[in-house]
Amino acid sequence: MKIPQGVDITLEGNTLKVKGPKGELTRTFHDNVSLKREDGTILVARKNDEKATRALHGLTRALIANMVTGVTAGYSRDLEINGTGYRAIIQGKKVTLNLGYSHPIEVEAPPGISFAAETPQKLKVSGTDKELVGEIAAKIRGLRNPDPYKHKGVKYAEERLRKKAGKAGKVGAKAGA
Repeated sequence: MKIPQGVDITLEGNTLKVKGPKGELTRTFHDNVSLKREDGTILVARKNDEKATRALHGLTRALIANMVTGVTAGYSRDLEINGTGYRAIIQGKKVTLNLGYSHPIEVEAPPGISFAAETPQKLKVSGTDKELVGEIAAKIRGLRNPDPYKHKGVKYAEERLRKKAGKAGKVGAKAGA
């Protein structure tokens, strides 16, 4: 993995610290893979050739790439809120969601995550850690999953829902039968 300009990487054993313009991330990797820094790149080597270790090798490389991208460009997930009266209101580091329940739901932003709302029906979850951004977006989506019959609820912006027809009832059947 090539290290871009403006990114500072510190390697201590199998613990990697990546610092960039958007923030700082730290992660400790498995003992079956070793990390080396050479000529502005990070090299990932595996200790043996077992199947599980080969899988860890690819995972480690991908996680390092996600860390570098996170501190340089960052990650975001867009959510859409559909339904009458459904909306998101941002108050400091919290977002208050009205999703048709008897009470509003408040979601606190963990460190490294920020919320933004273009409109009350469009919410953006942003941060440097790809895993955490996806987890928080999935948690918000899980508060009111999109309904396939009425298309109400919280969905990802790129998610396409297929509308179901619903119950047609008995056609041509007698009332007393």
